[in-house]
Amino acid sequence: MGTPAAQHYDRRATSRILARLAEPELFAATEPPTPVRILFRTKELQREPETGLTQSQRMYLERFMRPCRPDQVTSATHRLTWTDSAGIPNTGYVHTGGAGPTLAIVAREAVLALWDSLARSGLGGRAAALSGHDHEVLAATTTDHDPHEIFRVGVEAAGRALVQHGLIAADTPYRGIAAFARGMHDSGIFTAVATRWFWELQASTFRRGMIPVRFATQPDSTVRYTAESVAVLRAMKEATIADARAVMARATTEEGLEVEAAVARYHDDLDLISRQYALLPADTRPACLAASPHEGGSVLAMVAERFVDTVVALVDSVAVVEDTTDEQPGSASGDDGIFYVPDMSCRHCVRTITALLESMEIPVVEIDLESKRVIARIRSLRNRFRVFEALRDGGYNPVDEVPAPVPGASVG
Repeated sequence: MGTPAAQHYDRRATSRILARLAEPELFAATEPPTPVRILFRTKELQREPETGLTQSQRMYLERFMRPCRPDQVTSATHRLTWTDSAGIPNTGYVHTGGAGPTLAIVAREAVLALWDSLARSGLGGRAAALSGHDHEVLAATTTDHDPHEIFRVGVEAAGRALVQHGLIAADTPYRGIAAFARGMHDSGIFTAVATRWFWELQASTFRRGMIPVRFATQPDSTVRYTAESVAVLRAMKEATIADARAVMARATTEEGLEVEAAVARYHDDLDLISRQYALLPADTRPACLAASPHEGGSVLAMVAERFVDTVVALVDSVAVVEDTTDEQPGSASGDDGIFYVPDMSCRHCVRTITALLESMEIPVVEIDLESKRVIARIRSLRNRFRVFEALRDGGYNPVDEVPAPVPGASVG
């Protein structure tokens, strides 16, 4: 038998493996964009007058974002829903003073284009050639153990970061989607997210349509986080690390659990407890695996640059039109047990959603991460309503299947 994967938890080694897999070129050439017309809907968020946040946002802030205050957070004004060119339902958030719905929709199309490019890049062959030890390191250190999935999630995270900062686009001198995307890249915002934020904060606040930072414009027209934003991000990160270490110390001493058993027990029960912090040595600070510098740069820089280039290339080929009809989309399948969770982005999300449904005594039949589809034995419309409400409380936005867009339409 091989050595247990727990003995191979190694963030530095994982970073080197990912950098090696990204050589000589992570992405194949993207196909020329096909014009597409995409309909979207918006719904105004009900924000509490005293905080300016929705109830879900406020509850998440109070539980997981200490010492961040409500006034340090910008909330979206509207929730956005649409179906992308691959026929997959999506949700997002926009601010009336921000970048608008086009940014979220074009960013999703860029994700799809780069996923296709990634599949054609030869990454699969390089991953298959990894040693057994390298595979064990990836399995022990990352949430998505398969290299292809790791890079797919990285592409989606780039889109998330760009769209989330669109909520505060009014803080910047950039006007238009292309200029905003270029400005975020040139200002180093993708790196700032990777190094100053922690993963769960970025993913969970994105799903809830909130962002706990503001921008300050520099003399060279780039933007940086304000000093207050940097301070609150640092404080939240330090509190999260302290929480993770306290839980692990209690689990391995008072409860007598082995490390792997402790991680398995608390990974799903507490949103912020994961390998990223729970297994770090006491004197070690967390660092983004993709942001670590290697010869020729970093994986993060490679992904961010290609993502922004793809967004810019797609701007003129995606026609975004608001659907103002009174009809609301319903389930095309007619099956109460099939629905979609558009903001499900990684295996951690799959585990979280599975655990939630099973806690409600609803068996999960299948969760397909690529299509965002969930099949569960819900059995009744009443239970379906309960499931949707529970998922929304967890920061997810389940939807019924909606009509596909019309590919190839004139973009006018």
